[in-house]
Amino acid sequence: MAVPTLRRSCGPAAGLWGGLRSAQLPLPRQVHGQARRARGAGGLLAAQCERGLFQEVFPAQSAEDQLLELLEPGRPPLTAYCGFDPTADSLHVGHLLAVMGLLHFQRAGHSVIAVVGGATARLGDPSGREQAREPLSAERVRANARSLRDGLGRLFKNHQELFWAPGAALLGQAVVLDNASWLGRQPLLDFLSGAGGRFRMGTLLSRQSCQARLRSPEGMSLAEFLYPVLQAYDFLHLHQHHGCRIQLGGADQMGNIMSGYELVTRMTGTDVFGITVPLITSTTGDKLGKTAGNAVWLSRDKTSPFELYQFFVRQQDNIVEKYLKLFTFLPLEEIDHIMEMHAKEPEKWGPQKRLAAEVTKLVHGREGLESAKRCTQALYYSSVEALEAMSDQELQELFKQAPSAELLLEPGMNVLDLCRKANAILDGPSGYQKITDGGVSINGIRVTNPETVLILGQHILKNGVSLLRIGKKNYYIIKWLQF
Repeated sequence: MAVPTLRRSCGPAAGLWGGLRSAQLPLPRQVHGQARRARGAGGLLAAQCERGLFQEVFPAQSAEDQLLELLEPGRPPLTAYCGFDPTADSLHVGHLLAVMGLLHFQRAGHSVIAVVGGATARLGDPSGREQAREPLSAERVRANARSLRDGLGRLFKNHQELFWAPGAALLGQAVVLDNASWLGRQPLLDFLSGAGGRFRMGTLLSRQSCQARLRSPEGMSLAEFLYPVLQAYDFLHLHQHHGCRIQLGGADQMGNIMSGYELVTRMTGTDVFGITVPLITSTTGDKLGKTAGNAVWLSRDKTSPFELYQFFVRQQDNIVEKYLKLFTFLPLEEIDHIMEMHAKEPEKWGPQKRLAAEVTKLVHGREGLESAKRCTQALYYSSVEALEAMSDQELQELFKQAPSAELLLEPGMNVLDLCRKANAILDGPSGYQKITDGGVSINGIRVTNPETVLILGQHILKNGVSLLRIGKKNYYIIKWLQF
């Protein structure tokens, strides 16, 4: 059975499908109908194509003939999956759109599976890479896989608790699996003589990622070459054991998705489908992720709620509307209203703040969002109330490079004493002069008299902390042992 090569591209400006890459075919009447109904009770594909979340659907003709109908409201639920290789111990923002795709399927009543690649991560995906990945030990992969399973479970939990009304329609089932549980038990000869016999070398070699690596000086290892085969087997296993018919993935995963389609259709005769989501890139056009060194992580241990919040607050006007459609569940009509208000009051940064709040709440929960807001108030608005409410963890997250000192408050202790005991200024006249010149502030309040005696509630907050700043960026966290 030949693998179809035509793919429909969809997006907000192009209607539901937008057109074929290789040819133009007349669009079925029901496609246009669904696109018109997308903001109401229309189909899942139409709605997400209008948001820009679903980028390409494969294969095009089967999707038009069957998938649209299968996803109609009132039809039995389907099962969709997406894979996440544990090459690091946390997901990052680059993964979040694939998770959003799964969540939108779940919100439409379908079952979703997040697959952690505890087996495939040992090989390394060659897609979009000029060199092979650094090999990871089995122990490291297992540890990373545990962290990713926890992170995915937290995203599903936060979504259900914070973004799904109890009285709403039935939410689809969501599970997290690890492909090591089936690939790790698969005998090599059985695999090669079974699934391996269904692949064709010409098809695998023709993949763009494979061609690029074969032409490179380093070449391509057998392990990397077989990566699409193992990922394809994931699709087959999930189809056979969980009835899965849809695979989601980033736009750079289309080759791997096509391999899965080929294997499932050849071995079962069932029509299955692939859907891609856009890649999130930096302002320089680089893909966000670990490899590029620009990852914004979804684990609090690596990127704090405050840092995640600020990443989205800093998005420029020319991208924020797109991100509101991609990264939130806000209705399109509400997003339109937010942007209309922004045009009238751009100084309030309303869309950016709403975007940051929605994403932070999904990733870190309600408390994570409150933490991000406290840190924002403390750092950028010198809010004493926010500083007093901050935990030790939040202080360390906010001032990662700031030295921390534990001091004993002595009678008559003044600002100069504090700065010297914290090793924040030099001894002698230059340190004294630093204070008188206005280069020192405590809890956001500038102090110019070195002899000022420290006062509880002003220089020392109710939580026993003082935030000392020398110059513009040098912070010191002071924890008082007795006050």
